[in-house]
Amino acid sequence: MAPALQGAGCRVLQVAPRCWRPRRGLSAWGRAPPPPCTPAPAGVRVRFAPSPTGFLHLGGLRTALYNYIFAKKHQGAFILRLEDTDQSRVVPGAAEGIEDMLDWAGIPPDESPGQGGPVGPYQQSQRLALYKEASEVLLENGSAYRCFCTRQRLELLRKEALRSGHIPRYDNRCRHLSSEQVAEKLSQGSNYVIRFRLKEGVEPFHDLIYGWNKHDVATVEGDPVILKVDGFPTYHLANVVDDHHMGISHVLRGTEWLSSTSKHLLLYRAFGWDPPQFGHLPLLLNKDGGKLSKRQGDVFLEHFVQDGCLPEALLDIITNCGSGFAGNQVGRTLEKLILEFDVSRITTHSALLDLDKLPEFNRIHLSRQIGDERLRRKLVEELQMQVEQVYGDRLVDREILERDYVEQILLLRKGHISHLKNLLLPEYSYLWVRPSVPREQLQTISAEVDEIGKLLQGLMEQQAAALTVEGLNKDLRGLQMQTRGTKYSSMMKLLRLALSGLQQGPSVAEMMVSLGPREVCERIKKALAN
Repeated sequence: MAPALQGAGCRVLQVAPRCWRPRRGLSAWGRAPPPPCTPAPAGVRVRFAPSPTGFLHLGGLRTALYNYIFAKKHQGAFILRLEDTDQSRVVPGAAEGIEDMLDWAGIPPDESPGQGGPVGPYQQSQRLALYKEASEVLLENGSAYRCFCTRQRLELLRKEALRSGHIPRYDNRCRHLSSEQVAEKLSQGSNYVIRFRLKEGVEPFHDLIYGWNKHDVATVEGDPVILKVDGFPTYHLANVVDDHHMGISHVLRGTEWLSSTSKHLLLYRAFGWDPPQFGHLPLLLNKDGGKLSKRQGDVFLEHFVQDGCLPEALLDIITNCGSGFAGNQVGRTLEKLILEFDVSRITTHSALLDLDKLPEFNRIHLSRQIGDERLRRKLVEELQMQVEQVYGDRLVDREILERDYVEQILLLRKGHISHLKNLLLPEYSYLWVRPSVPREQLQTISAEVDEIGKLLQGLMEQQAAALTVEGLNKDLRGLQMQTRGTKYSSMMKLLRLALSGLQQGPSVAEMMVSLGPREVCERIKKALAN
Protein backbone atom coordinates (compact mmCIF):
# COMPACT_ATOMS: atom_id res chain seq x y z
CA MET A 1 0.00 0.00 0.00
CA ALA A 2 1.03 3.60 -0.47
CA PRO A 3 2.56 5.13 2.65
CA ALA A 4 -0.04 6.68 4.93
CA LEU A 5 0.68 10.23 5.98
CA GLN A 6 0.84 10.97 9.68
CA GLY A 7 0.74 14.74 10.08
CA ALA A 8 3.61 16.24 8.13
CA GLY A 9 5.83 13.18 8.45
CA CYS A 10 6.51 10.93 5.50
CA ARG A 11 9.37 9.26 3.71
CA VAL A 12 11.69 11.68 1.97
CA LEU A 13 11.77 11.34 -1.82
CA GLN A 14 14.72 9.17 -2.80
CA VAL A 15 17.18 10.13 -5.51
CA ALA A 16 15.79 9.00 -8.86
CA PRO A 17 17.85 6.74 -11.13
CA ARG A 18 19.45 8.65 -13.97
CA CYS A 19 17.17 8.57 -16.97
CA TRP A 20 15.93 10.62 -19.94
CA ARG A 21 15.72 14.23 -18.81
CA PRO A 22 16.35 17.17 -21.13
CA ARG A 23 18.43 20.05 -19.84
CA ARG A 24 16.27 22.60 -18.05
CA GLY A 25 15.08 25.23 -20.47
CA LEU A 26 15.01 22.85 -23.47
CA SER A 27 11.67 21.48 -24.61
CA ALA A 28 11.25 17.73 -24.91
CA TRP A 29 8.09 18.10 -26.99
CA GLY A 30 8.17 16.16 -30.21
CA ARG A 31 11.17 14.00 -29.34
CA ALA A 32 10.94 10.24 -29.69
CA PRO A 33 11.13 9.11 -26.04
CA PRO A 34 12.82 5.94 -24.77
CA PRO A 35 10.86 3.17 -23.04
CA PRO A 36 9.64 3.78 -19.47
CA CYS A 37 12.35 3.55 -16.81
CA THR A 38 11.97 1.44 -13.69
CA PRO A 39 11.79 1.46 -10.81
CA ALA A 40 9.97 4.66 -9.94
CA PRO A 41 11.37 6.81 -7.14
CA ALA A 42 9.97 6.21 -3.65
CA GLY A 43 8.20 8.70 -1.39
CA VAL A 44 5.10 10.81 -1.87
CA ARG A 45 4.32 11.13 -5.58
CA VAL A 46 1.13 12.70 -6.95
CA ARG A 47 0.00 13.46 -10.48
CA PHE A 48 -2.22 15.83 -12.40
CA ALA A 49 -3.47 13.98 -15.47
CA PRO A 50 -5.62 16.16 -17.76
CA SER A 51 -6.65 15.33 -21.30
CA PRO A 52 -5.28 17.80 -23.89
CA THR A 53 -8.74 18.19 -25.41
CA GLY A 54 -8.81 21.88 -24.51
CA PHE A 55 -6.95 24.47 -22.55
CA LEU A 56 -6.50 24.54 -18.78
CA HIS A 57 -9.50 25.92 -16.90
CA LEU A 58 -10.12 26.87 -13.28
CA GLY A 59 -11.39 23.42 -12.28
CA GLY A 60 -8.25 21.81 -13.66
CA LEU A 61 -6.04 24.45 -12.04
CA ARG A 62 -7.64 23.72 -8.66
CA THR A 63 -6.99 19.98 -9.00
CA ALA A 64 -3.40 20.65 -10.05
CA LEU A 65 -2.91 23.10 -7.19
CA TYR A 66 -4.12 20.66 -4.52
CA ASN A 67 -1.77 18.01 -5.91
CA TYR A 68 1.15 20.46 -6.01
CA ILE A 69 0.50 21.63 -2.44
CA PHE A 70 0.15 18.06 -1.20
CA ALA A 71 3.47 17.12 -2.81
CA LYS A 72 5.36 20.12 -1.44
CA LYS A 73 3.79 19.69 2.01
CA HIS A 74 5.28 16.20 2.20
CA GLN A 75 8.57 16.79 0.31
CA GLY A 76 7.26 14.76 -2.62
CA ALA A 77 7.06 15.03 -6.41
CA PHE A 78 4.32 16.62 -8.54
CA ILE A 79 3.91 14.95 -11.93
CA LEU A 80 2.09 16.14 -15.05
CA ARG A 81 0.83 13.28 -17.22
CA LEU A 82 -1.22 13.90 -20.35
CA GLU A 83 -4.00 11.41 -20.99
CA ASP A 84 -4.26 11.75 -24.77
CA THR A 85 -5.53 8.30 -25.72
CA ASP A 86 -8.65 9.73 -27.36
CA GLN A 87 -6.77 11.12 -30.34
CA SER A 88 -9.95 12.31 -32.07
CA ARG A 89 -10.49 14.92 -29.33
CA VAL A 90 -6.91 16.17 -28.93
CA VAL A 91 -6.60 19.91 -29.60
CA PRO A 92 -3.32 20.98 -31.26
CA GLY A 93 -1.21 23.03 -28.86
CA ALA A 94 -3.33 22.14 -25.81
CA ALA A 95 -0.68 19.83 -24.32
CA GLU A 96 2.03 22.49 -24.41
CA GLY A 97 -0.50 25.10 -23.27
CA ILE A 98 -1.38 23.14 -20.13
CA GLU A 99 2.26 22.93 -19.05
CA ASP A 100 2.82 26.61 -19.89
CA MET A 101 -0.14 27.61 -17.73
CA LEU A 102 1.11 25.55 -14.77
CA ASP A 103 4.42 27.38 -15.07
CA TRP A 104 2.60 30.73 -15.25
CA ALA A 105 0.58 29.83 -12.14
CA GLY A 106 3.77 29.12 -10.20
CA ILE A 107 3.09 25.40 -9.75
CA PRO A 108 5.44 23.80 -12.30
CA PRO A 109 5.61 19.99 -12.36
CA ASP A 110 8.73 18.17 -11.24
CA GLU A 111 8.23 15.65 -14.07
CA SER A 112 6.28 16.24 -17.29
CA PRO A 113 6.32 15.85 -21.08
CA GLY A 114 8.31 19.05 -21.45
CA GLN A 115 10.48 18.64 -18.36
CA GLY A 116 11.15 14.93 -18.70
CA GLY A 117 11.75 12.64 -15.75
CA PRO A 118 12.74 9.14 -14.62
CA VAL A 119 9.48 7.36 -15.51
CA GLY A 120 8.62 8.96 -18.85
CA PRO A 121 7.29 9.29 -21.40
CA TYR A 122 4.53 11.35 -19.80
CA GLN A 123 2.05 11.21 -22.68
CA GLN A 124 -0.14 8.12 -22.81
CA SER A 125 -0.09 8.01 -26.62
CA GLN A 126 3.63 7.24 -26.32
CA ARG A 127 3.09 4.35 -23.86
CA LEU A 128 0.91 2.05 -25.99
CA ALA A 129 3.26 -0.91 -25.77
CA LEU A 130 2.98 -0.81 -21.98
CA TYR A 131 -0.84 -0.98 -22.09
CA LYS A 132 -0.79 -3.83 -24.63
CA GLU A 133 1.56 -5.77 -22.39
CA ALA A 134 -0.67 -5.09 -19.36
CA SER A 135 -3.79 -6.25 -21.19
CA GLU A 136 -2.01 -9.47 -22.22
CA VAL A 137 -1.26 -10.12 -18.55
CA LEU A 138 -4.96 -9.80 -17.72
CA LEU A 139 -5.94 -12.06 -20.61
CA GLU A 140 -3.50 -14.72 -19.43
CA ASN A 141 -4.68 -14.71 -15.81
CA GLY A 142 -8.35 -14.73 -16.82
CA SER A 143 -9.15 -11.22 -15.58
CA ALA A 144 -9.94 -9.99 -19.11
CA TYR A 145 -11.34 -11.38 -22.35
CA ARG A 146 -11.64 -10.52 -26.03
CA CYS A 147 -14.98 -9.08 -27.10
CA PHE A 148 -15.98 -9.42 -30.77
CA CYS A 149 -19.34 -7.64 -30.54
CA THR A 150 -19.93 -5.27 -33.44
CA ARG A 151 -20.90 -1.63 -33.11
CA GLN A 152 -24.28 -2.50 -34.58
CA ARG A 153 -25.01 -5.04 -31.83
CA LEU A 154 -23.87 -2.67 -29.09
CA GLU A 155 -26.08 0.08 -30.53
CA LEU A 156 -29.09 -2.27 -30.56
CA LEU A 157 -28.40 -3.14 -26.90
CA ARG A 158 -28.27 0.56 -26.04
CA LYS A 159 -31.54 1.37 -27.84
CA GLU A 160 -33.34 -1.59 -26.29
CA ALA A 161 -32.22 -0.55 -22.79
CA LEU A 162 -33.42 3.01 -23.32
CA ARG A 163 -36.76 1.77 -24.73
CA SER A 164 -37.24 -0.35 -21.62
CA GLY A 165 -36.30 2.51 -19.30
CA HIS A 166 -33.01 0.96 -18.20
CA ILE A 167 -29.47 2.35 -18.09
CA PRO A 168 -27.55 1.01 -21.10
CA ARG A 169 -24.95 -1.62 -20.21
CA TYR A 170 -23.04 -4.35 -21.99
CA ASP A 171 -24.56 -7.81 -21.43
CA ASN A 172 -21.15 -9.53 -21.07
CA ARG A 173 -21.95 -11.87 -23.94
CA CYS A 174 -18.35 -12.50 -25.05
CA ARG A 175 -17.30 -13.27 -21.48
CA HIS A 176 -18.76 -16.74 -22.01
CA LEU A 177 -17.04 -17.60 -25.30
CA SER A 178 -15.01 -20.79 -25.17
CA SER A 179 -11.34 -20.81 -26.09
CA GLU A 180 -12.26 -22.63 -29.31
CA GLN A 181 -14.79 -19.94 -30.26
CA VAL A 182 -12.22 -17.22 -29.56
CA ALA A 183 -9.60 -19.01 -31.64
CA GLU A 184 -12.06 -19.38 -34.54
CA LYS A 185 -12.91 -15.68 -34.54
CA LEU A 186 -9.24 -14.74 -34.39
CA SER A 187 -8.51 -17.03 -37.35
CA GLN A 188 -11.25 -15.22 -39.28
CA GLY A 189 -9.54 -11.88 -38.60
CA SER A 190 -12.46 -10.51 -36.56
CA ASN A 191 -11.85 -7.21 -34.81
CA TYR A 192 -12.04 -7.22 -31.04
CA VAL A 193 -11.65 -5.09 -27.95
CA ILE A 194 -10.43 -6.32 -24.59
CA ARG A 195 -12.85 -6.13 -21.67
CA PHE A 196 -12.15 -6.46 -17.95
CA ARG A 197 -14.17 -8.97 -15.92
CA LEU A 198 -15.93 -7.11 -13.13
CA LYS A 199 -16.39 -9.12 -9.95
CA GLU A 200 -19.17 -8.75 -7.45
CA GLY A 201 -18.57 -8.18 -3.76
CA VAL A 202 -15.94 -5.45 -3.96
CA GLU A 203 -14.19 -4.44 -0.78
CA PRO A 204 -14.76 -0.98 0.72
CA PHE A 205 -11.94 1.54 0.48
CA HIS A 206 -11.11 4.57 2.62
CA ASP A 207 -11.10 7.83 0.71
CA LEU A 208 -8.95 10.61 2.23
CA ILE A 209 -11.88 13.03 1.91
CA TYR A 210 -15.12 11.03 1.64
CA GLY A 211 -14.22 8.31 4.16
CA TRP A 212 -15.32 4.70 3.64
CA ASN A 213 -16.84 3.98 0.23
CA LYS A 214 -17.86 1.02 -1.88
CA HIS A 215 -19.46 0.84 -5.31
CA ASP A 216 -20.50 -2.63 -6.44
CA VAL A 217 -19.91 -1.81 -10.09
CA ALA A 218 -20.60 -5.35 -11.34
CA THR A 219 -24.26 -5.04 -10.37
CA VAL A 220 -24.86 -1.83 -12.33
CA GLU A 221 -22.32 -1.94 -15.19
CA GLY A 222 -21.30 -4.31 -17.90
CA ASP A 223 -17.68 -5.37 -18.24
CA PRO A 224 -15.75 -2.26 -19.35
CA VAL A 225 -13.53 -2.00 -22.40
CA ILE A 226 -9.89 -1.54 -21.36
CA LEU A 227 -8.18 -1.77 -24.76
CA LYS A 228 -9.85 -0.54 -27.96
CA VAL A 229 -9.64 -1.94 -31.48
CA ASP A 230 -7.02 0.66 -32.44
CA GLY A 231 -4.69 -0.44 -29.62
CA PHE A 232 -5.37 2.60 -27.47
CA PRO A 233 -6.38 1.99 -23.84
CA THR A 234 -9.41 3.45 -22.10
CA TYR A 235 -9.02 5.66 -19.04
CA HIS A 236 -9.54 2.80 -16.60
CA LEU A 237 -6.61 0.69 -17.80
CA ALA A 238 -4.23 3.52 -18.66
CA ASN A 239 -4.49 5.42 -15.40
CA VAL A 240 -4.05 2.27 -13.28
CA VAL A 241 -1.04 1.07 -15.29
CA ASP A 242 0.57 4.53 -15.35
CA ASP A 243 -0.04 5.24 -11.66
CA HIS A 244 1.64 1.94 -10.81
CA HIS A 245 4.66 2.34 -13.09
CA MET A 246 5.11 6.00 -12.14
CA GLY A 247 5.09 5.15 -8.42
CA ILE A 248 2.06 7.33 -7.63
CA SER A 249 1.45 7.11 -3.90
CA HIS A 250 -1.65 9.32 -3.61
CA VAL A 251 -4.33 10.10 -6.20
CA LEU A 252 -6.13 13.42 -5.68
CA ARG A 253 -8.73 13.83 -8.41
CA GLY A 254 -12.24 15.14 -8.97
CA THR A 255 -15.20 13.61 -7.20
CA GLU A 256 -16.67 12.49 -10.55
CA TRP A 257 -14.20 9.56 -10.40
CA LEU A 258 -15.26 8.42 -6.92
CA SER A 259 -17.71 5.81 -8.24
CA SER A 260 -15.04 4.39 -10.58
CA THR A 261 -12.51 3.80 -7.81
CA SER A 262 -13.88 0.36 -6.88
CA LYS A 263 -13.43 -0.64 -10.53
CA HIS A 264 -9.84 0.61 -10.46
CA LEU A 265 -9.17 -1.28 -7.24
CA LEU A 266 -10.38 -4.48 -8.96
CA LEU A 267 -7.82 -3.80 -11.69
CA TYR A 268 -5.07 -3.34 -9.11
CA ARG A 269 -6.03 -6.66 -7.52
CA ALA A 270 -6.06 -8.40 -10.91
CA PHE A 271 -2.49 -7.20 -11.55
CA GLY A 272 -1.40 -8.06 -8.01
CA TRP A 273 -0.34 -4.47 -7.37
CA ASP A 274 -0.73 -2.36 -4.24
CA PRO A 275 -3.01 0.62 -5.00
CA PRO A 276 -2.28 4.22 -4.03
CA GLN A 277 -4.39 6.10 -1.51
CA PHE A 278 -7.32 7.96 -3.06
CA GLY A 279 -8.78 11.35 -2.24
CA HIS A 280 -11.60 12.84 -4.29
CA LEU A 281 -11.94 16.61 -4.42
CA PRO A 282 -15.44 18.14 -4.33
CA LEU A 283 -16.58 20.09 -7.38
CA LEU A 284 -15.75 23.73 -8.09
CA LEU A 285 -19.00 25.51 -9.00
CA ASN A 286 -20.24 28.99 -9.84
CA LYS A 287 -21.46 31.08 -6.91
CA ASP A 288 -25.04 30.12 -7.82
CA GLY A 289 -24.21 26.41 -7.58
CA GLY A 290 -24.08 25.80 -11.34
CA LYS A 291 -21.20 24.26 -13.28
CA LEU A 292 -18.41 26.50 -14.49
CA SER A 293 -19.23 27.34 -18.10
CA LYS A 294 -16.38 26.58 -20.48
CA ARG A 295 -18.39 27.83 -23.45
CA GLN A 296 -18.14 31.42 -22.27
CA GLY A 297 -14.35 31.17 -22.36
CA ASP A 298 -13.87 33.11 -19.14
CA VAL A 299 -12.86 30.10 -17.04
CA PHE A 300 -9.75 29.30 -19.09
CA LEU A 301 -6.44 30.48 -17.69
CA GLU A 302 -5.51 32.28 -20.92
CA HIS A 303 -8.42 34.64 -20.23
CA PHE A 304 -6.98 35.59 -16.84
CA VAL A 305 -3.47 36.01 -18.24
CA GLN A 306 -4.78 38.39 -20.93
CA ASP A 307 -6.79 40.25 -18.32
CA GLY A 308 -3.65 40.97 -16.29
CA CYS A 309 -4.64 38.79 -13.34
CA LEU A 310 -1.86 37.80 -10.97
CA PRO A 311 -1.48 34.01 -10.65
CA GLU A 312 -1.19 34.43 -6.86
CA ALA A 313 -4.66 35.99 -6.78
CA LEU A 314 -6.13 33.14 -8.81
CA LEU A 315 -4.59 30.49 -6.55
CA ASP A 316 -5.82 32.40 -3.51
CA ILE A 317 -9.44 32.69 -4.63
CA ILE A 318 -9.85 29.05 -5.72
CA THR A 319 -8.53 27.82 -2.37
CA ASN A 320 -10.36 30.49 -0.38
CA CYS A 321 -13.74 29.31 -1.68
CA GLY A 322 -12.99 25.68 -0.82
CA SER A 323 -11.49 23.89 2.14
CA GLY A 324 -8.31 22.22 3.33
CA PHE A 325 -6.81 25.29 5.00
CA ALA A 326 -7.02 27.14 8.31
CA GLY A 327 -9.93 29.50 7.73
CA ASN A 328 -10.76 31.60 4.69
CA GLN A 329 -8.17 34.36 4.82
CA VAL A 330 -7.59 36.61 1.82
CA GLY A 331 -4.08 37.32 0.60
CA ARG A 332 -2.39 33.99 1.26
CA THR A 333 0.75 33.25 -0.70
CA LEU A 334 1.55 29.84 -2.12
CA GLU A 335 4.09 29.33 0.67
CA LYS A 336 1.40 29.96 3.27
CA LEU A 337 -1.05 27.66 1.48
CA ILE A 338 1.51 24.86 1.65
CA LEU A 339 2.19 25.55 5.32
CA GLU A 340 -1.51 25.56 6.28
CA PHE A 341 -2.71 22.69 4.09
CA ASP A 342 -4.16 19.62 5.75
CA VAL A 343 -6.01 17.07 3.62
CA SER A 344 -8.20 16.17 6.60
CA ARG A 345 -9.62 19.72 6.48
CA ILE A 346 -11.09 19.20 3.01
CA THR A 347 -14.86 18.85 3.29
CA THR A 348 -17.23 17.06 0.91
CA HIS A 349 -19.14 20.27 0.15
CA SER A 350 -18.78 21.75 -3.34
CA ALA A 351 -16.67 24.91 -3.53
CA LEU A 352 -18.63 27.96 -4.74
CA LEU A 353 -16.43 30.35 -6.72
CA ASP A 354 -17.41 34.02 -6.89
CA LEU A 355 -15.26 35.55 -9.63
CA ASP A 356 -16.79 38.97 -8.92
CA LYS A 357 -14.41 39.05 -5.94
CA LEU A 358 -11.31 38.38 -8.06
CA PRO A 359 -10.41 42.08 -8.57
CA GLU A 360 -10.25 42.53 -4.79
CA PHE A 361 -8.02 39.45 -4.44
CA ASN A 362 -5.84 40.84 -7.22
CA ARG A 363 -5.68 44.26 -5.53
CA ILE A 364 -4.45 42.70 -2.29
CA HIS A 365 -1.77 40.61 -3.99
CA LEU A 366 -0.71 43.49 -6.24
CA SER A 367 -0.30 45.71 -3.17
CA ARG A 368 1.86 43.07 -1.52
CA GLN A 369 4.06 42.80 -4.59
CA ILE A 370 4.41 46.58 -4.93
CA GLY A 371 5.58 46.65 -1.32
CA ASP A 372 8.26 44.03 -2.01
CA GLU A 373 11.32 45.62 -3.63
CA ARG A 374 12.30 42.47 -5.53
CA LEU A 375 8.82 41.84 -6.89
CA ARG A 376 8.31 45.54 -7.60
CA ARG A 377 11.15 45.48 -10.13
CA LYS A 378 9.23 42.98 -12.27
CA LEU A 379 6.06 45.07 -12.02
CA VAL A 380 7.97 48.18 -13.15
CA GLU A 381 9.26 46.34 -16.22
CA GLU A 382 5.81 45.02 -17.04
CA LEU A 383 4.21 48.44 -16.69
CA GLN A 384 6.92 50.07 -18.82
CA MET A 385 6.20 47.59 -21.59
CA GLN A 386 2.43 48.10 -21.37
CA VAL A 387 2.72 51.91 -21.42
CA GLU A 388 4.97 51.71 -24.47
CA GLN A 389 2.42 49.51 -26.26
CA VAL A 390 -0.58 51.73 -25.45
CA TYR A 391 0.84 55.27 -25.67
CA GLY A 392 3.88 54.86 -27.92
CA ASP A 393 4.87 58.12 -29.63
CA ARG A 394 2.32 60.09 -27.60
CA LEU A 395 4.51 59.85 -24.49
CA VAL A 396 5.67 63.12 -22.90
CA ASP A 397 9.24 62.01 -23.60
CA ARG A 398 11.26 58.83 -23.24
CA GLU A 399 12.29 59.80 -19.70
CA ILE A 400 8.71 59.23 -18.62
CA LEU A 401 9.45 55.50 -18.71
CA GLU A 402 12.50 55.72 -16.47
CA ARG A 403 12.45 53.23 -13.62
CA ASP A 404 12.28 55.78 -10.79
CA TYR A 405 9.27 57.54 -12.30
CA VAL A 406 7.28 54.31 -12.91
CA GLU A 407 8.22 52.96 -9.47
CA GLN A 408 7.02 56.17 -7.81
CA ILE A 409 3.64 55.82 -9.54
CA LEU A 410 3.27 52.21 -8.36
CA LEU A 411 4.07 53.17 -4.77
CA LEU A 412 1.60 56.07 -4.82
CA ARG A 413 -1.20 53.96 -6.30
CA LYS A 414 -0.52 50.95 -4.07
CA GLY A 415 -3.83 49.75 -2.67
CA HIS A 416 -5.85 51.80 -5.16
CA ILE A 417 -5.48 49.68 -8.28
CA SER A 418 -6.42 46.03 -8.81
CA HIS A 419 -4.44 45.51 -12.04
CA LEU A 420 -1.43 47.15 -13.66
CA LYS A 421 -3.61 47.85 -16.69
CA ASN A 422 -5.69 50.21 -14.54
CA LEU A 423 -2.82 52.70 -14.93
CA LEU A 424 -3.41 52.68 -18.70
CA LEU A 425 -7.02 53.84 -18.40
CA PRO A 426 -8.00 57.37 -19.54
CA GLU A 427 -8.14 58.65 -15.95
CA TYR A 428 -4.41 57.95 -15.66
CA SER A 429 -3.40 59.15 -19.12
CA TYR A 430 -1.97 62.34 -17.58
CA LEU A 431 0.88 60.23 -16.19
CA TRP A 432 2.13 59.51 -19.70
CA VAL A 433 0.75 62.28 -21.94
CA ARG A 434 0.68 66.05 -21.39
CA PRO A 435 -2.87 67.38 -21.56
CA SER A 436 -3.87 70.31 -23.74
CA VAL A 437 -6.32 72.53 -21.83
CA PRO A 438 -7.53 75.85 -23.34
CA ARG A 439 -6.77 78.86 -21.14
CA GLU A 440 -10.40 79.94 -21.48
CA GLN A 441 -11.54 76.73 -19.80
CA LEU A 442 -9.25 77.42 -16.83
CA GLN A 443 -10.52 80.99 -16.56
CA THR A 444 -14.08 79.76 -16.13
CA ILE A 445 -12.92 78.26 -12.84
CA SER A 446 -10.93 81.27 -11.59
CA ALA A 447 -9.85 84.57 -13.08
CA GLU A 448 -6.57 84.24 -11.17
CA VAL A 449 -5.12 81.69 -13.57
CA ASP A 450 -1.84 83.57 -14.08
CA GLU A 451 -1.38 84.38 -10.39
CA ILE A 452 -2.07 80.80 -9.28
CA GLY A 453 0.20 79.43 -12.01
CA LYS A 454 3.10 81.70 -10.98
CA LEU A 455 2.61 80.88 -7.30
CA LEU A 456 2.73 77.15 -8.06
CA GLN A 457 5.85 77.51 -10.21
CA GLY A 458 7.52 79.40 -7.39
CA LEU A 459 6.53 76.69 -4.95
CA MET A 460 8.05 74.00 -7.20
CA GLU A 461 11.31 75.94 -7.63
CA GLN A 462 11.69 76.16 -3.85
CA GLN A 463 11.43 72.37 -3.36
CA ALA A 464 14.82 71.16 -2.21
CA ALA A 465 13.69 67.77 -0.87
CA ALA A 466 11.57 65.12 -2.54
CA LEU A 467 7.89 65.95 -2.79
CA THR A 468 5.48 64.26 -0.40
CA VAL A 469 1.70 64.23 -0.47
CA GLU A 470 1.48 65.39 3.15
CA GLY A 471 3.93 68.25 2.64
CA LEU A 472 2.27 69.43 -0.56
CA ASN A 473 -1.19 69.44 0.99
CA LYS A 474 0.17 71.91 3.59
CA ASP A 475 1.94 74.00 0.96
CA LEU A 476 -1.16 74.18 -1.25
CA ARG A 477 -3.22 75.45 1.69
CA GLY A 478 -0.64 78.18 2.20
CA LEU A 479 -0.59 78.98 -1.51
CA GLN A 480 -4.36 79.50 -1.55
CA MET A 481 -4.01 82.06 1.23
CA GLN A 482 -1.85 84.14 -1.11
CA THR A 483 -4.56 84.44 -3.78
CA ARG A 484 -6.97 87.36 -3.86
CA GLY A 485 -10.02 85.28 -3.06
CA THR A 486 -10.05 82.04 -5.04
CA LYS A 487 -11.57 79.29 -2.91
CA TYR A 488 -9.39 76.32 -2.08
CA SER A 489 -11.78 73.91 -3.85
CA SER A 490 -11.74 76.09 -6.97
CA MET A 491 -7.95 76.30 -6.95
CA MET A 492 -7.71 72.51 -6.67
CA LYS A 493 -10.16 72.11 -9.57
CA LEU A 494 -8.09 74.51 -11.67
CA LEU A 495 -4.79 72.80 -10.88
CA ARG A 496 -6.22 69.34 -11.48
CA LEU A 497 -7.46 70.41 -14.91
CA ALA A 498 -4.18 72.13 -15.82
CA LEU A 499 -2.04 69.19 -14.74
CA SER A 500 -4.16 66.29 -15.99
CA GLY A 501 -6.91 67.59 -18.27
CA LEU A 502 -9.32 65.72 -16.00
CA GLN A 503 -11.93 66.72 -13.45
CA GLN A 504 -11.55 63.62 -11.31
CA GLY A 505 -8.74 61.34 -10.19
CA PRO A 506 -6.13 61.16 -7.46
CA SER A 507 -5.57 64.19 -5.24
CA VAL A 508 -3.75 67.17 -6.78
CA ALA A 509 -0.90 66.63 -4.31
CA GLU A 510 -0.50 63.02 -5.44
CA MET A 511 -0.56 64.10 -9.08
CA MET A 512 2.24 66.57 -8.37
CA VAL A 513 4.32 64.00 -6.52
CA SER A 514 3.87 61.55 -9.42
CA LEU A 515 4.83 64.10 -12.06
CA GLY A 516 7.67 65.73 -10.14
CA PRO A 517 8.57 69.47 -9.91
CA ARG A 518 9.99 69.83 -13.42
CA GLU A 519 7.01 68.27 -15.19
CA VAL A 520 4.56 70.24 -13.03
CA CYS A 521 6.25 73.47 -14.10
CA GLU A 522 6.21 72.44 -17.77
CA ARG A 523 2.48 71.73 -17.64
CA ILE A 524 1.68 74.99 -15.87
CA LYS A 525 3.70 76.91 -18.49
CA LYS A 526 1.81 75.13 -21.25
CA ALA A 527 -1.54 75.92 -19.64
CA LEU A 528 -0.68 79.62 -19.24
CA ALA A 529 0.52 79.83 -22.85
CA ASN A 530 -2.57 78.24 -24.42
